[in-house]
Amino acid sequence: MIALLKAFHIAALSIWCAGLVLLPVLMQLSGRGEAVRQQEGYTQFRRISHFGYTMVITPAAIIAVMAGTALILVTDLVAPWLLAKLVAVCGMVLVHAWLGHLIVRSGEGAGDYSMPPPLIALVLGVPLMLTVLWLVLAKPELTGLTDLLPGFLLEPQGRDLPGILTPI
Repeated sequence: MIALLKAFHIAALSIWCAGLVLLPVLMQLSGRGEAVRQQEGYTQFRRISHFGYTMVITPAAIIAVMAGTALILVTDLVAPWLLAKLVAVCGMVLVHAWLGHLIVRSGEGAGDYSMPPPLIALVLGVPLMLTVLWLVLAKPELTGLTDLLPGFLLEPQGRDLPGILTPI
């Protein structure tokens, strides 16, 4: 079961990361060119970007996160590198959401929109992806980073969880 979860996680993560690299390039090359000013070019750009985002990249991201969460629960994994990986994955989710926002704006503007350069997503996303890859493969000992955290984050506070968060 663990091997199957890992296979789903790695496959979905590969598709998601490829999409986070290719979609900004597509938006830069096709979405800002002269062809997008014509109806045919604009329609093609919208179909490709919308289909890629909603039918390929987003489902892959959801599957990657779900399979990764299941792996954490099944293996009962708790490690400092995992927390750092989850922070990097949150950054990838933010880049993913920003790309979705750009796609929506491009659809509303019919080619007459002024969006920031989509290649900014590469500058933000690729280091996050490489960080995730490094953390998973190297599994570095990051306990020294806990010394940088404020003390209240490292000590129990002696309070109960709110009723809505209390397990059955």
